[in-house]
Amino acid sequence: MRVVEVTAYGGPEVLRMARRPEPVAGEVPGRVRVRLKAAGVNQADLRIRAGLYAGAVGELKPPFVLGTDFAGKLLDPVPGMPEGTRVAGYINWYHELTGEGTYAEVIWVDPEWLAVIPHDVDFTVAASVPLASATAQQGLDRLALPAGSTLLVTGASAVVGRFEVQYAHAAGLRVVAVAHEGDESELKILGADEAVPRGTPEEVAARVREVAPEGVDGIFDGALFGGGSLPLLKDGGAFAAIAPDRIPVAERNIRVEVVRARPDAARLTEALQKVADRELITRVADVMPLEEVAEAHRRAEAGHRPGRIVLMI
Repeated sequence: MRVVEVTAYGGPEVLRMARRPEPVAGEVPGRVRVRLKAAGVNQADLRIRAGLYAGAVGELKPPFVLGTDFAGKLLDPVPGMPEGTRVAGYINWYHELTGEGTYAEVIWVDPEWLAVIPHDVDFTVAASVPLASATAQQGLDRLALPAGSTLLVTGASAVVGRFEVQYAHAAGLRVVAVAHEGDESELKILGADEAVPRGTPEEVAARVREVAPEGVDGIFDGALFGGGSLPLLKDGGAFAAIAPDRIPVAERNIRVEVVRARPDAARLTEALQKVADRELITRVADVMPLEEVAEAHRRAEAGHRPGRIVLMI
C-alpha cells in the first residue's frame, strides 16, 4: 500500500511516497482496519516533521508516517458497524508513538475511536472534524469557565478555533475571536461577540483591550501565541495551551492547562451529526491528492488560507 514517510526531520521535501505491506485482518489484537478516503493535515504534523517535537517523541525516529484525522470505510466488522461502514476518527499519534499515522491507504484503529459518518457528510468534510472538534471541546472542559465569562480565542479562523468559538458560545460564554481579516462577520455568525483582526501579539493585545478593557477570564490559544497573550488575562484566569512548546509560565494565580485531546467516539458522533445538520460548521481549505503532500505542507505553513487541508487517498 502507499504511505507517506518522513525520511528525516526538515522541510516539506523530506516527505516521500513509499510502499509498505498492507495490513492483514487479525494481525493486531484489539485493532481493526480502515481503508482511508481522506486524511487531515494538522499543524502538529508540520511541527513533528520539522523536528520541533523531537524531544517529545521518545525513541521514535524517522522514517515514520504522520497523520491523525481520518475518514474511510471499515474493512473489519465490529459490533454495530458492519464491513463497509463509513467511519471517521483520529489516531492519538503522541500517545501511540508507533510512527503509524494516517498518511496511508490502510490503518489500524481501536474500534472505540470510531464514529459513523452521516450519509450527507462527505469524506473530506468528515476528515476535518475529529481532532479539531475534540481539541476544542476538551480545551473548553479544561478551562472550566462559568457561563457569562469572557473567553479570548486566538486563531479563530482556523478549524480548531472555529469549533472553539461555536462550543464556547453554546456554553454561554462571551467570545472574543482573533480572526483573519475578512472573517470577522462570519465568526460573529458562528457565535463570537467580538472579532478583532490578527497581527503581532502586541497588536492583538491592543485590539482586545479595546473590546475587553477589564481583561478576559480565559484564553484558548489556537494561534500559538503562548505567553504573549497572558497579560490580557485577569488575575486567577485560565489559559489553555494546545502546543507543548508554547506553554507560558503561570503568574498572578493564572491556571495554565495543556490540552492533549484524546479520542472520544460519542462526542465525535455528536459533532458529525451537528455538521450534517448545519448546527456545527467546519472549514476545508484545500483537497489534494496524497502524492501532493509536500505541497500541502507548504501551503499549511504559509497560511495559504485558513481551514483544514485534506489529503484524498
